[in-house]
Amino acid sequence: MSAREIILKELLEASHLQGVEALLGWDQETYMPEGAGAARSEQIAYITSLMHAKLVGEPLKNALEELIDLKTGELRIMTLNDMETRQLKEIWRDYRQEATLPADFVNDLAKHASVSQQAWVRARKDNDFSFFEPFLTKMVQMQKEKAGYLAVGSTAYDSLMDQFEPGMTSEKVSVLFEEIRTRLVPLIASIQEVKHRVNGSVLTKEYDLDKQWDFGITMLDAIGFDRNNGRQDRSAHPFTTSTHPTDVRTTTRLRENDLKSALLSTLHEGGHGLYEQGLPLEEYGNPLGQAISLGIHESQSRMWENLVGLSPHFWRFAYPKLQAKFPEQLKNMDRDKFFAAMNRVRPSMIRVEADEATYNLHIMLRFEIEKMLINEDFPVAELPQLWNEKMKEYLGVSPESDTEGVLQDVHWSFGAFGYFPTYTLGNLYSVQFYTQAKKDVPGMEESFARGDYSGLLSWLRENIHSRGRGRKAEELVQELTGQPLSAQPFMDYLEAKYRKVYNLN
Repeated sequence: MSAREIILKELLEASHLQGVEALLGWDQETYMPEGAGAARSEQIAYITSLMHAKLVGEPLKNALEELIDLKTGELRIMTLNDMETRQLKEIWRDYRQEATLPADFVNDLAKHASVSQQAWVRARKDNDFSFFEPFLTKMVQMQKEKAGYLAVGSTAYDSLMDQFEPGMTSEKVSVLFEEIRTRLVPLIASIQEVKHRVNGSVLTKEYDLDKQWDFGITMLDAIGFDRNNGRQDRSAHPFTTSTHPTDVRTTTRLRENDLKSALLSTLHEGGHGLYEQGLPLEEYGNPLGQAISLGIHESQSRMWENLVGLSPHFWRFAYPKLQAKFPEQLKNMDRDKFFAAMNRVRPSMIRVEADEATYNLHIMLRFEIEKMLINEDFPVAELPQLWNEKMKEYLGVSPESDTEGVLQDVHWSFGAFGYFPTYTLGNLYSVQFYTQAKKDVPGMEESFARGDYSGLLSWLRENIHSRGRGRKAEELVQELTGQPLSAQPFMDYLEAKYRKVYNLN
């Protein structure tokens, strides 16, 4: 076997283990009996340890060292084509990152992540941050330790963020956030000053959960999610996981008095699912068969949720179907008023239920808090107070409970510090990609009104999904759109849309 064949074989076997781990995690958040928590944490830790051992083992290390200098990343072989070179560089990056982590630490972190996630579920249900506090305190300390091992950024937080968005730094994020804030705050203020407010009460009527579920499935089918190679279930916090492009699991959250939340979380996770199903099967197990970054992943979910699901074209197709499901609730509501209700701007407590305009303020808040926790040793015990103060500062509202405040997101429970900025990065990427897709696919939006989303999906498949990690995120957006990542297209889109919805000058 050649060195390259050995590397791909080892990576494929590690991916099989990763698929098993993903399935255990999916089950933990959906159907696992509550009493199985301790055993599940041991199982996940064991699989994670096996995977780590495979990724840093002698077979892979020795074969990789034949092709590339493990310290510098300089190629030792010059006969590779461009894509093979990129593949090898990404494999080396992954190896270097994995090899810095001691095996015992990997095992302990995986075990604690599972236990901590279960503790979060209980604390959130009981509205009791004090129960979750020791688990989160330990997780923060472990993430700081992890950042020390990785040491790829100028700060500990940057080292953690690099796992999710390679090459991104908190300094770059801060610049983008400030560009957004400068235009977003006045836009929201202008909307709040409008005397004739958009009425969103139609969305809070009583909607049968089974009918909501059926409608969501219909929309998943419409946008192209393949249920022969995927499924949707329910969870406390909507998420998507994949064991393989032929086995993609999405979840959603349903509430009788919140029609918008269920539909948009279904479309959001469906966007993630479409990306996973579109990754090239022939490259499964290596970087060319993996998503580029979490920011690019979020661009897919936010695109289907907002640019499609909150567009007038989408509702020309979807609204008659929704009315057929809920004739009593929607009998006196015309499509234009319903569309306005779906796009109402109003500061809210919950990130995943936030409107398209105020959503990014939720992300900025979390970004600031994460940096304080990781870089500045902010006490975990004081998080609820800090959270409420930041909510008042950023959104003008203050949570009445920990459940709708500091306990609302699952991410910190399993150690995903540095993840949150990718949501806003995803918003920025999504608008630039979508704008280009409209140019490249004539009549794309008009086809939405007929329930045909194949033009957009095909464009995404060809230009993003099928390419795996063949490009860095910033390279990809430059290549596809001719522009670097920027806040301007996103803010231009928001201002144009909401000035129309609210009849602003």
